[in-house]
Amino acid sequence: MTSASEPAAPYPDPTRDAVYRVIAERRDMRTGFLPDPVDDAVLTRILEAAHRAPSVGLTQPWDFLVIRDPGLRARIGALADRQRAAYAASLTAPRAAAFQRLKVEAIREAPVNIAVTCDPTRGGRNPLGRHAQPRTAHYSVACAVQNLWLAARAEGLGVGWVSFFDERELADELGLPGHVDVVAYLCVGRVAGFPPAPQLALTGWARRRPLAWAVHHERYGRRGLPGEEIMDLIEQTVAAVRPLDEAAMRDARDHQARLTKPPGSLGALEELSVRLAGLAGTCPPPIPEPAAVAVFAADHGVHAQGVSPWPQEVTAQMVANFLAGGAVVNAFAAQVGAEVTVVDVGVARDLDPAPGLLPRKVAYGTADMTAGPAMTAEQARRAVEVGIEVARDLVSAGARCLLTGDMGIANTTASAALIAAFTGLPPEAVTGRGTGIDDAALAHKIEVVRAALARHGLDAGDGAAGRDPLEVLAAVGGLEHAALAGYILGAAALRVPVVLDGVIAGAAALVAGALCPDALSACVAGHRSVEPGHSATVAHLGLRPLVDLELRLGEGTGALLALPLVQGAVRVLHQVATFDAAGVSGKDAQPRTAGSPHGGEDGHERDGRDGDENGGER
Repeated sequence: MTSASEPAAPYPDPTRDAVYRVIAERRDMRTGFLPDPVDDAVLTRILEAAHRAPSVGLTQPWDFLVIRDPGLRARIGALADRQRAAYAASLTAPRAAAFQRLKVEAIREAPVNIAVTCDPTRGGRNPLGRHAQPRTAHYSVACAVQNLWLAARAEGLGVGWVSFFDERELADELGLPGHVDVVAYLCVGRVAGFPPAPQLALTGWARRRPLAWAVHHERYGRRGLPGEEIMDLIEQTVAAVRPLDEAAMRDARDHQARLTKPPGSLGALEELSVRLAGLAGTCPPPIPEPAAVAVFAADHGVHAQGVSPWPQEVTAQMVANFLAGGAVVNAFAAQVGAEVTVVDVGVARDLDPAPGLLPRKVAYGTADMTAGPAMTAEQARRAVEVGIEVARDLVSAGARCLLTGDMGIANTTASAALIAAFTGLPPEAVTGRGTGIDDAALAHKIEVVRAALARHGLDAGDGAAGRDPLEVLAAVGGLEHAALAGYILGAAALRVPVVLDGVIAGAAALVAGALCPDALSACVAGHRSVEPGHSATVAHLGLRPLVDLELRLGEGTGALLALPLVQGAVRVLHQVATFDAAGVSGKDAQPRTAGSPHGGEDGHERDGRDGDENGGER
């Protein structure tokens, strides 16, 4: 025993390494269970390890139900099957297909099942530590589950945690009293082997978040690993953005040239596929699915200037509509298999919690930009950080393509001010009718934008040139613009394509591009909005819209319509055969007969003449 003045000695290196090894190699096992019985002595050891877990007030609120009976396990398996089916029905088509390929439970295959329960009444009326934290009993049981899991791994046993249950149905099947909850249902047994990484990561369902994203110092938001300086999230994200990979782009162009089609015949989609290969750093790049659209919602103080005929309350009402699945964005997302997430970054009222809603409110809307800055510098930075974190979370959850969405009454006015500032164009050239205003209202809206630019010294011909982009954003932008700019930066840093919607997303992309020009390499212009500022924006950004349907709805609708084109551009590189592989002659080979795949009027040549300069159309 050491004296009070001496620190306790750490474990010897081999023992310490073994502890960290078992933590690193713990796996949630879903497949590979062997029918071999689990030795009672081994099972007792892992239950003892679980029973040694810390608990609030030493209440030990857990119990362990050991289940071996095949009939009982079959009935419990049927409960899980029903919940699996309900979960699959809630998913988008790409996610549902991926889920069906996953093995997510082994209730019937594993030789032993263990239900871990919680009795939150154990310990009497007021055990030490539970007075102010009544949920700590369940937290204690979670510690017991983790102890069991680690001990099982040390014994060479696999453990799978099954969560596809209606808790009370399972409790009734197990004969639990009404006050006892099921915290975990575990499948335990010998396995053929442990995978090198979690199954969900190996299958692409989700990614592990880096530790650096999760460590904060003193207060939330002060990020940094121990011993490192507190990092600036925006600077860190910008630093992680890299130019397109030239070698991957060269490979993609070479591959396009060998495909069974005339060179260039897919037009803009070919160059898009090349750019996405450069973004991913490999050819072919990953097919951009599943896809997720984030609808960033916020209100605008400039609404007080009468720039929109719609009351400000519509922002919150439309958020509720999105969450209920009743908006156009929901209909289009369902058609193309994209998930919809709504982010409250600045709605002017509190919103009730709901599935699919991320409460990330920075402020209750912006201030009137004609009277002063729309945001403080801190609010602008925080909103950009919200966008970065939403991008990180969606990609970590498995999204391989991000789409921008927005909602905010009067946000086209703020967009026009941002576009004028970053492009140097006059307000009348970039201000549109938004939700549909008449000529008189449009003229007033233009003057409001002009006044805001003058108020902040952004009315000169060079607009925002030489100004800090975040300063310009705070002066005349919206909270959703700031979050969208961060969302674009986050996607670019993770080398995931982001499909831009219309004028609001375009204005945000101007901010992102000013902060980090290479971030624009991740951007795809989904469509060309009828708003005049959007054409000016995509021209300034050097982007080519994929769809031009005179849309001006927002919400992410134009980006969603373009999503199949983005996915198709990449799918060509994955699935279309090369001339060599298909046994098809290239352009310089002798013409085939009329009955051959590329002979006659439907082939690469027509009446002995080539088609257009890209090799003809079929």
